[in-house]
Amino acid sequence: MSPLDAAWQQLISALHASGCKAALAITGGGSGAVGEVLRVPGGSRLLIEAQVPYDALALATFLGFAPAQACSSDTAIAMARTARARAARLVPSTGVGAGTDLVGLGATAALMSDRPRKGEHRFHIAFANAAGIAHCTCVMAKGRRDRAAEEDLVSRAVVLWLARACEIAAPSPRSLLDADEHYAETVAAAADTIDQLLAGELDRATVQPDGQMMLSAPQPFVLFPGSFNPMHEGHVLLARVAEELRQQPLAFEISVTNVDKPPLPGETVRHRLSQFAWKSPVELTRAPTFLEKSRLFPSTTFVIGADTAERLVAPKYYGDDEVRMHVALEEIANSGGSFLVAVRIDAVGRVRALNDIPVPRRYADLFTEIPEHRFRVDTSSSEIRARRHADRDVQLAIHSEPHR
Repeated sequence: MSPLDAAWQQLISALHASGCKAALAITGGGSGAVGEVLRVPGGSRLLIEAQVPYDALALATFLGFAPAQACSSDTAIAMARTARARAARLVPSTGVGAGTDLVGLGATAALMSDRPRKGEHRFHIAFANAAGIAHCTCVMAKGRRDRAAEEDLVSRAVVLWLARACEIAAPSPRSLLDADEHYAETVAAAADTIDQLLAGELDRATVQPDGQMMLSAPQPFVLFPGSFNPMHEGHVLLARVAEELRQQPLAFEISVTNVDKPPLPGETVRHRLSQFAWKSPVELTRAPTFLEKSRLFPSTTFVIGADTAERLVAPKYYGDDEVRMHVALEEIANSGGSFLVAVRIDAVGRVRALNDIPVPRRYADLFTEIPEHRFRVDTSSSEIRARRHADRDVQLAIHSEPHR
């Protein structure tokens, strides 16, 4: 065994003995890192799982959304966060493994192919651990190595970056490169609560009016879900009426995940939260459906519009599966959930109320109408957005007019 091979095995043995538990996700190149980690005895002390979501659909399924670009630092970071969130679910919270530092590592590469590659040969590797997020990026000299050599380089870079995540002394991946090849590292601050929620490490966080984040606040019993893009006076009035009817304080709720859409960007979540500063508490969740919300908040009254109530009792919103609809409504009812329903104006200008909705008799007790004389505001967030876009277009047209 050469001194180099001996040093490499010692590094991997140190990784195994680090006390960390790691989950890896690798696409595009570098999957040989899994074999490197397991070539040395003792890999089970370190590795929880390793996934290679190589196909575009497999990667989208792993992440929960289709990334804008498969080989990018953003995708590597998203993979690392997802891997760490999976690790958190796989490692027991008590007993053996409890309190272990969990590491999620994501790597994505664009290497030599059997077809000419127009773009750069590059890789991005990221890790997520208790200290935060860090990632490295490399652009390799095109044509300098064959596919096997590029694959070996990325695989070794993954192992070295994993060593960094586990706080094991090791060379930088830069040491694998030639002097003229581009390499950069970025270390981000520790993930905040919103980042953890977006990564799937949390299911719920409560934001108080003063901005304080709480992970175990008492649950609200009146909840007003929505995207609040933007929040307007109708939301404020409806919240006040709901509190009066239920004689309970109300909290708003924003889900950072949506059905069949990517999670909201962190900046978007923070912007929407800013609308509630010094006004009302907000529940941030990863619960896009009312069934999931009812599991997080049992015995809660949800404040909704008639349009939402109509979707709740329409099989087409359950994949045209009436049985699935009944199962969902039964579970919500059994959790003690209920709905306060406000009138809404539909797309053709008609006032829609609970009485206009064909609610199955067995679920009639789930829904209570808010009388129109107590609440009716015809403004909607979508109309406000449309007006803003129209105003912006007018301003752009004015400023683009040639001066005479």
